[in-house]
Amino acid sequence: MLKFFSRWFPRRFRSDSGVDIDRRFEKLMRLGKGTMSQVWKAIDRNTDQTVALKVLDLQKTLQFEARFRRIGPKPTEGQIAVTLKHPHIVTTREHGMTSHGEQYLVMDYLEGQTLSSFLDRQNDVLVSNRLRWMIQIGQAMGYLHQRQFIMRDLCPPNVIIDVDRNVKLIDFGLVVPNTPAFQAPGNRTGKINYMAPELLNRKKTDQRIDVFSFAVTCYQMCALEFPWPSGSSLEQCLQILSKPAIPLNTRVPQIDSGLSGVIMKGLEISLDKRWQTIDQMTAFLEDCQSKLGY
Repeated sequence: MLKFFSRWFPRRFRSDSGVDIDRRFEKLMRLGKGTMSQVWKAIDRNTDQTVALKVLDLQKTLQFEARFRRIGPKPTEGQIAVTLKHPHIVTTREHGMTSHGEQYLVMDYLEGQTLSSFLDRQNDVLVSNRLRWMIQIGQAMGYLHQRQFIMRDLCPPNVIIDVDRNVKLIDFGLVVPNTPAFQAPGNRTGKINYMAPELLNRKKTDQRIDVFSFAVTCYQMCALEFPWPSGSSLEQCLQILSKPAIPLNTRVPQIDSGLSGVIMKGLEISLDKRWQTIDQMTAFLEDCQSKLGY
């Protein structure tokens, strides 16, 4: 385990602790608030550049990280995010600790909107770009998996569509290494309607939980609905996932049969029938793009 951390999180990525963020950053506006963090558009007074400043809630972060104490040291969101260099993943410039003991990240500021907002509007921009966006999400996730991480929280709110209408993945707060210790049963994390059956059932997990979440997201981009009736509790979702997903070509009769088949395979409850990697699924999406010409 220690070899894994030293390989991916060398000392040069560890920022000095005790940064007074109120002195260093001018907060212009709050961009978002999650269960464990807040994000601001800010001016970094050290560089005079506009950035996205993310500050993690101290107590909630400690509670989350405590889940992994029996496993061993878990890399922080900042340690992971600062190593990710991909055209479809937001760039994290720096991470460290505030003078109040909170973790913080400094990221590129992105002009754009979440994929969720495009799903809400249901407009022609979504229809004409959705297959290209699916492929870009798949490429970013494939890169994450190649670096031996599981995202555990892939969903439309964590996908930004920038002003050039390209994908940028954000929010790596629930990411864990794809190693036996972190694959062990028991730790449910993520948004409930995107959780794979094995995660909900507290079974062993691996990168295939991200394949499932990816397929749910792709299904939504086509049907504007979940593959199953959405549930508001774990018990409801467990009951819902006892049955196969509603066929995508039932919801969207005009959809290309090949594209429908690729997405539906990602939603298989059986791990053996599901795509084994996101790279496999993305390759077939690329084939669909070549066939359909967009």
